[in-house]
Amino acid sequence: MKVGIPVISTNEAALLRHALPTALAQDDVEVVVLDNASTDDTAQVAAELGVRCVHLEERHSFCRAMNLAVRSVDTEAILFMQPDCFLTPGFVEAARGHLADAGVGSVAPKLIRTDGPGEHERLDAMDTAGMSLDRRRKNGLVGHGRPSLAYSTTAEAFGADGAVALYRRSALESTAVDGEVFDSDLVLVRDGVPADWGSDADLAWRARLLGWRCVYEPAAVAYHVRRYSPSKRGRIAEWQRMVQFRNRYLMIAKNDPLDTLLRDLPRILVYEVLALGFALLRERHLLRGYVEAIR
Repeated sequence: MKVGIPVISTNEAALLRHALPTALAQDDVEVVVLDNASTDDTAQVAAELGVRCVHLEERHSFCRAMNLAVRSVDTEAILFMQPDCFLTPGFVEAARGHLADAGVGSVAPKLIRTDGPGEHERLDAMDTAGMSLDRRRKNGLVGHGRPSLAYSTTAEAFGADGAVALYRRSALESTAVDGEVFDSDLVLVRDGVPADWGSDADLAWRARLLGWRCVYEPAAVAYHVRRYSPSKRGRIAEWQRMVQFRNRYLMIAKNDPLDTLLRDLPRILVYEVLALGFALLRERHLLRGYVEAIR
């Protein structure tokens, strides 16, 4: 099964120069760069490496760009890969094998943290072994920050983090709503700058509702420069944090079946009281998220 690897770059030529060779080194793949209105050398780097480049005239949100990425390759499987990720040899082969099971819609790789593309910059700490969604409806990164050896067993996961995620095309197509795999309702644009958070979790949730399974495969190893994590929350603009806050409610409204919502309502309500208290005492800009969620 051939795997398409679309890589979206928004002024990330320096990272692409290191990331693309790790994708090109995989077996039976088609690599394409989506140049998201970059003003740097993104197109030049792609050309130097012999990679097809699709130039987007205007900057798109992550959701919109990812929807274009789905259409940029015509393969049975798609590996979404961000420019700050570096695949190890045999990555695709290890992940692709799980798609022999017709019930598997996606594969979450073993992402290990790194400070950059060099081997000397790699850390002995997990970035993520897939995504989780707990009974409070709070999504998170499995194993983030823990020793990488602790996650060496294949297991089922809620979903694959959007940094690197392998999907069966038919699974993606089955989740589409109004032609969109990644939901643009999660996007908010301010002063021409788009922000969307949680679109990978939203996709994973919809896929699970349709019966698709996600498998975590520790033999599919990649290194990731995590530019956002809870420990870096303070570096994110307040309005973007509000979008993250809002999108949790949008995902619950869209994806949560009534029976499971009622089952977990006590846990959810306790979390909501704490979240409201945090917003009132620490980050009042989050309160706008309640208004935005019901618009």
